[in-house]
Amino acid sequence: MTGTLITVAVVVVVALMIVGIYNKLVSLRNQFKNAFAQIDVQLKRRYDLIPNLVNTAKGYMAHEKDTLEAVIQARNQASSASQAAAANPDNAAAMQSLLGAESALSGAMSKLLVTVERYPDLKANESMSQLMEELTSTENKVAFARQAYNDSVMTYNTARETFPNVLIAGPFGFQAAVLFEIQDEAERVAPSVSFE
Repeated sequence: MTGTLITVAVVVVVALMIVGIYNKLVSLRNQFKNAFAQIDVQLKRRYDLIPNLVNTAKGYMAHEKDTLEAVIQARNQASSASQAAAANPDNAAAMQSLLGAESALSGAMSKLLVTVERYPDLKANESMSQLMEELTSTENKVAFARQAYNDSVMTYNTARETFPNVLIAGPFGFQAAVLFEIQDEAERVAPSVSFE
């Protein structure tokens, strides 16, 4: 009888540990998904600002049609990739696609900002200045949201990789989350644009 009670007690303790680990992993996964949702909100805001910026620039930059079209195309690709990643932030392929699309958009926006420098009337345009301020503010919010997301991903990934959690994570489908990192070293240097 004592042996049976000890066996039952061990089974109950192990079951409670498994349930506790599982619940902790679910909670951490939900935290990084929520953190991604905050990035998604800011990315959508940026995607909404870009067409306004391009439309404002069109009147001044008639000879830069290719640059403007490249920005819109990159924006559309990034927006699609963002929607796919938002639907399932723990899908590594969707996150990699978003990171690639964001890299292309950053490159296209950098070219646009450099091109804008060559048009003094456009730089002096009040609408353009206001849009650039909004875009800068949004970029700052994206950076803060990205930092919060990456912190959540690190906490989640660390929890799923530590022992004994690793024994539970694999069989229950807790996949590694992908950090939202800058892929191209050239993107780490912000373009210098002055509208003064």
